[in-house]
Amino acid sequence: MLTDMSTGRPGTPDPTSHTARRSHDDAPETAEQFARLADLDEGPERDAVRDELVAAWLPMAHRIAGRFRDRGESVEDLRQVAALGLVKAVDRYDPSRGAFESYAVPTITGEVKRHFRDRMWALRVPRRVQELRNRVRVARRELTQNPGSPEPTAAAIAAHTGLTEDEVAAGLEALESFSTLSLDAELAGGDDGYSLADTLGATDTSYDVVVDREAVKAGLRRLPERERAILYMRFFEDMTQSRIADQLGISQMHVSRLISRSCARVRDEAVGRRPGGAA
Repeated sequence: MLTDMSTGRPGTPDPTSHTARRSHDDAPETAEQFARLADLDEGPERDAVRDELVAAWLPMAHRIAGRFRDRGESVEDLRQVAALGLVKAVDRYDPSRGAFESYAVPTITGEVKRHFRDRMWALRVPRRVQELRNRVRVARRELTQNPGSPEPTAAAIAAHTGLTEDEVAAGLEALESFSTLSLDAELAGGDDGYSLADTLGATDTSYDVVVDREAVKAGLRRLPERERAILYMRFFEDMTQSRIADQLGISQMHVSRLISRSCARVRDEAVGRRPGGAA
């Protein structure tokens, strides 16, 4: 209880006093320290006063960080980001511009919001879409705040926010882009241990040889019939040179020379060369 010092009777708080203006218990009286900080030059004494101010206002920074809990980031990390915002506020504050709390709260809040915007999105989402996401998220909360309220439709959200249904759709899609699912995560409802990665297709190696196959077709057609047959047996029927030699009644060495010569001829034609000519 306050006492009127002139009468000795209980009095009322002075509405102009700093204590009366403070909106939270974590807003300490530090006007004197800030005035002192403004007058000090760089050095150990100024650093000590700065550290004292940061420590005094740290509970307020932690309170602001608590507003953003349950959004995918740990409370400890949020407190560190808020503390960084507090340090920036202390360094930039001008005591002649008003109360420190009025300057520090938006500075710290902005630092935490930037952290979510720049660091917490698993996918890079344009700023405009992030804003749509926030408007859609708030609208959904407002439309379902009454018990038993159904999940609002895109049309209802559009009517509530003044957005178009396409913009609402973009905001709803962004709600699912804040975090990603690991490719190693097991598929829901499956007991066989399959992961999301198991559902992805593999590259068909046949595509790598499509161009080569087309390039050699003309050269293969120009080969003598026996040499075409030898290449077919070797590369399509996977026969050994010895078996080809027995089937054609020639030596295995002769089969080897015919394969090498035929392949070289087809290769030269495929790359735009002719025997005895230049590229």
